[in-house]
Amino acid sequence: MTGSTPAPFTADDYRARMERAARSAAEAGLAGLLVAPGPDLVWLTGYAPTAITERLTLLVLAPGRAPVLVVPTLEAPDAAKAAGAPALNLRDWTDGKDPYAATAALLDSTGRFGVSDNAWAMHLLGLQRTLPGTTYAALTEALPMLRAVKDAAELELMAAAGAAADATFEEIRKVPFGGRKESEVGADLAGLLRRFGHSQVDFTIVASGPNGADPHHEVGERVIEQGDMVVLDFGGLKDGYGSDTSRTVHVGEPTDEERRVHDLVRAAQEAGFRAVRPGVACQEVDRAARAVIVDAGYGEYFIHRTGHGIGVTTHEPPYMIEGEQQSLVPGMCFSVEPGVYLPGRFGVRIEDIVTVTEDGGRRLNNTDRELVVVD
Repeated sequence: MTGSTPAPFTADDYRARMERAARSAAEAGLAGLLVAPGPDLVWLTGYAPTAITERLTLLVLAPGRAPVLVVPTLEAPDAAKAAGAPALNLRDWTDGKDPYAATAALLDSTGRFGVSDNAWAMHLLGLQRTLPGTTYAALTEALPMLRAVKDAAELELMAAAGAAADATFEEIRKVPFGGRKESEVGADLAGLLRRFGHSQVDFTIVASGPNGADPHHEVGERVIEQGDMVVLDFGGLKDGYGSDTSRTVHVGEPTDEERRVHDLVRAAQEAGFRAVRPGVACQEVDRAARAVIVDAGYGEYFIHRTGHGIGVTTHEPPYMIEGEQQSLVPGMCFSVEPGVYLPGRFGVRIEDIVTVTEDGGRRLNNTDRELVVVD
């Protein structure tokens, strides 16, 4: 992810996010947050360096203090153009100087800090050498729900990304599948996502026949055959926010067993969706979807969690999995995507992005969930 996010947020929006993040850090017993280039920095400030280099760039958020972005001097002009820059103090450092000493002056020398997961180890070790009394925790461990609840503007962007993915599916179902390579259909998917407004395509899974039994099958050179079940899973970023949807299609008429398994997964997906409402633990969504598949005797073939959060990245907290007791909150967005995978034969997955509303859930994907027959 490079350049400032195109999402229509103002300096005040970013200021509010940084203030909320600092408060959350204090409530978690942290002295502050250290945020390196990546999705957290974009979400908090609107800034992404045009290139991720070995030079230290770090946002320092501490309760009761103004946010400071430590940035290399040569990149300071770009940082000053970011949408959130008016809410920041920029502190630049020049090549040949010690960036860790510059950063250390902003930190409690004995504090415990949350650090964004994608921070470079060399930078964290540099800070530890400079401030040996400090300790650190991964941001998703310390504040897993920091980005989980979307505001109204974010929800509009999520809905638009979902609609673009839906438009992609409506078009891809019209193209020939039989006799073409998975990679060719995958290229069609990528082109359609871009046509409908995606600036970044993260994945285009086209898993045909026995490849469908691998949930994360990479698009390959297998030629799709008549009689194949084909799992399609695709998404990326549109205006800075993610899409992710799965549908399973069939080349020609399916067998009774294939229809039965597809109907089972569709029922499980519906059950997971209907479990969504405020105050319910995330694991209850997984339990609802999984129970349908287990009761039908296919439990051993559902081999992944039911869902994952999505926002400025396509995978983020919260996760719909047994043991996750985080309560659902209006504004959370996540996938509901049960599947059945029969080794050496075929797989089925159906996925929608869902957002929690005040009284239930709303799907952000609305294409046909019936088994679609393609040519």
